[in-house]
Amino acid sequence: MAKTIHTDKAPKAIGPYVQGKIVGNLLFASGQVPLSPETGEIVGETIQEQTEQVLKNIGAILAEAGTDFDHVVKTTCFLSDMNDFVPFNEVYQTAFKEEFPARSAVEVARLPRDVKVEIEVIAEIG
Repeated sequence: MAKTIHTDKAPKAIGPYVQGKIVGNLLFASGQVPLSPETGEIVGETIQEQTEQVLKNIGAILAEAGTDFDHVVKTTCFLSDMNDFVPFNEVYQTAFKEEFPARSAVEVARLPRDVKVEIEVIAEIG
């Protein structure tokens, strides 16, 4: 049985999906974009500012599921411009205190609401 994760500390889903699902001891979190949970508006103009907000949103979902960034085993990172890769990494790496997770990072033609970054995660619970 899968358990649905929802928190008001992360943006509401803007489509037919949920913030996350727990199956067994794994959390599968939907991709997060840099939206404010309070207003639904885009936070930040730069890749650094937007990545910070995305990580806050992911952190809220992880916390609701009873886990944290140290238990993230895989991320998939979508960038609207691969030229942002270095500044993205500078912010991304601050979320992890111990080992980094496995990761894919790709440039995509377009992201929801024309943001610069979206990140999805898979994490262990506990």
